[in-house]
Amino acid sequence: MKRTFLWVVCLLALVALTAFGQGPDRSAPPKPGAPPTLSLPPIQHFTLKNGLPVVLVEKHGVPVVQVNLLVRAGSAMDPAGKRGVASLTATMMMEGAGTRGALALADAIDYLGATVSASAGQHEMAVRLHTPVARLDSALALFADVALRPQFPAVELDRKRAERLTGLIQWRDEPRILCSVAFNRALYGDVHTYGVPVTGDERSLKAITVSDLRAFHGMYVRPNNATLIVVGDVTPRNVLAKLEKVLGTWARGSSAPPPLPPIEQVKARSVILVDKPGAAQTVIRIGRVGVPRTTEDFASIVVMNTILGGSFTSRLNNNLREQKGYTYGAGSAFDFRPLPGPFVASSSVQTAVTAEALTEFFRELQNIREPVTEEELERAKNYVALSYPADFQTVRDIGFQIEELVTYRLPDDTFNRYISTILAVTRSDVERVANKTIDPAAVVVVLVGDRKVIEAPVAALGLGPIEVRSVDDVLGKAPVVEPAR
Repeated sequence: MKRTFLWVVCLLALVALTAFGQGPDRSAPPKPGAPPTLSLPPIQHFTLKNGLPVVLVEKHGVPVVQVNLLVRAGSAMDPAGKRGVASLTATMMMEGAGTRGALALADAIDYLGATVSASAGQHEMAVRLHTPVARLDSALALFADVALRPQFPAVELDRKRAERLTGLIQWRDEPRILCSVAFNRALYGDVHTYGVPVTGDERSLKAITVSDLRAFHGMYVRPNNATLIVVGDVTPRNVLAKLEKVLGTWARGSSAPPPLPPIEQVKARSVILVDKPGAAQTVIRIGRVGVPRTTEDFASIVVMNTILGGSFTSRLNNNLREQKGYTYGAGSAFDFRPLPGPFVASSSVQTAVTAEALTEFFRELQNIREPVTEEELERAKNYVALSYPADFQTVRDIGFQIEELVTYRLPDDTFNRYISTILAVTRSDVERVANKTIDPAAVVVVLVGDRKVIEAPVAALGLGPIEVRSVDDVLGKAPVVEPAR
């Protein structure tokens, strides 16, 4: 038996040494495996007695729950002359609610091990709760206070107003913010909500009163203008009664969003240069009006943009970072919204190579309109498909994804079909949507940098007329901040 044992040991050692001697095959990179499938639990739909729609996804295994109240109200509904009302309303909802002041409310939420937040964008306002299931009853009561019974104390409004005005002063030293503000205004103008910051400007912030916040909340935060999303370790049987208890008496209202002005596409190429004397870098934004989220070309555009500038191995990043060394990173994105959001290609490059970087940007914007290689297509599709399930790892992640489903009224099977839809995109699809959405001859170019260094080389490129602006032209005069009471 001892001889047999020794013989087996020697044989195994010989096999191991042979395998070690051969080593792994490094002649080619390993091929990616098959994209993982995404199969979410069923999306269930209910309605509370007051008409509030409830979207429920059960996710058991971890005893936590995410509750998101999504309200169809944002900066697009700001009253005339009161830019920032929606954003301030959401912010102030956390500064005292129900019978608790701001500090007492924060203490009560922390005591439960929960988190509650409120925010507003251009079309939606959201109040979000994350809590252990064991504390759900108490957490829902606080959540309902924040959503339905905010106090809007004047002293807290003064403090938040001062914070935002101070922020506007700080923006003057932030080239990326300067570039974004100038870019959005160039695309959408001063009237459309997409063309102005959601936080408001000095004049509007100083004009907003507590009455404005109460009026906005009372008008739009209503059950017939909202959807409740619940994701986590709950079932309809044990959670719907809890929701009825805290939200069932919430009264319906009537609200109609104001019409938005039409969005016009960029007709020709132009350059806006915001002068920042002494800047070591130039911030670049190149773009035009894109497409809404509901476009039938959504999957094809995602794949196309992944090739152009939507991943680390994209053409833009490979060109400007890896080959030329002009920047730490370059990319592009389509900002999908209910109305056509912007398409933007962007980077921050060394001041001395601003013109050279622009040349490479326009080279790639033109080249993406030509047929892509099969290798690029497969790499982009795999990148999107393989990374997609990571967007659904937690109940908080799933809650955010369901918000998109609700906002754009997408079918319930959108998520489960997404990977197969991406993998079905063809080379001709990519070429078609690139030519449909990207036109290098009709874009806005915004540069924030040192005028005396970059203006002449940029003008020599012949991109179009150059309009030079100061920081005051973009943001207005620096605000005067009065001390909060």
